[in-house]
Amino acid sequence: MQVVFLNTFEKMEADGRALQAQLSICEQDGVWSVIWTDSPNGKADRQAVWFEGGSWEEMMAAFRHGVAIQMGGGYSPLLDGMLDDRRTVTGTGSLYSMLQCYGEINANQDLYDALREWRRARAVSDKKSAYLVATNRMLWMISAFIPQQPDELNQIPGWGEAKQASFGEDVLAITRRFERNTSFPLDWVAESLDQQAYTQWLFKQKENKYKTQMDKQQEKRLLLGAIAEGKSLAELQTQLEMPRRDLMERIEKLETEGYDMEPLIERELEQMPESEQLLVWDALLSVGDQYLKPVLYKVYGEDSVQGKPLDLLYDRLRLIRLRYRRTKPEAM
Repeated sequence: MQVVFLNTFEKMEADGRALQAQLSICEQDGVWSVIWTDSPNGKADRQAVWFEGGSWEEMMAAFRHGVAIQMGGGYSPLLDGMLDDRRTVTGTGSLYSMLQCYGEINANQDLYDALREWRRARAVSDKKSAYLVATNRMLWMISAFIPQQPDELNQIPGWGEAKQASFGEDVLAITRRFERNTSFPLDWVAESLDQQAYTQWLFKQKENKYKTQMDKQQEKRLLLGAIAEGKSLAELQTQLEMPRRDLMERIEKLETEGYDMEPLIERELEQMPESEQLLVWDALLSVGDQYLKPVLYKVYGEDSVQGKPLDLLYDRLRLIRLRYRRTKPEAM
């Protein structure tokens, strides 16, 4: 096994002892390994294998995820720069991220619950996803800072004029029921925020980011493997426990990345008459491939689609569009 990367980490304990650890990336016959070695409490070395496999992308995500965890726990590397924007962790950081951190640490749970219930009801009435009304992070900050005037609410990162116009009065009607012992503007947060807690929070964001990357890489590997095995869309959906629309988006992304989706397309279109496929192709040439609803109406008629299996039709349109985009003239 060849060691292609090696770094030493050190962590100072409360009693003045310095704990050391090593992180290595190794390769053998195309298989990558990420190995963390430490000596807890002066005992013999122990190893933890963070990753073992053939994917460089998965390996790097696992590497950075593990580094973020260890650095969040107090370890410092001898050679820095393993995280893509380490400077935002070790430096003073931005006021924006400090406000986010303060909001998560100091959220008023009762107010947060009230805001979340309002968001749920508003999302239902507006027929949109709850996160489009307001993210959890935004609600944490509102519950921590408790704005009670429009200009104060506008100081919450990410709120903006559009949300103010749509939701401002609703939110302020809730926050005004709660007392606060802080003030606006929020420039006092930088001084009041515990630096150690803030640093740990920043590393936690890193950890979450790379965990998401790891999950996406693993999902991609599973999806490609299942497609290679000849699984149908229905079988893929069941195996990956993924909504159909999300599954189709993943397949489209794989196609743009250069993976061959033609065997899957052929399997899924076996039951679709060739004449119908040609009509879809001609519609794509006629109305374009950006939106599928005009294609659907042109092929089947706006009045005739009622009662048809729309999910199946849209799946087929998206698969034919993959072929179309792969072969259409460059000028288009």
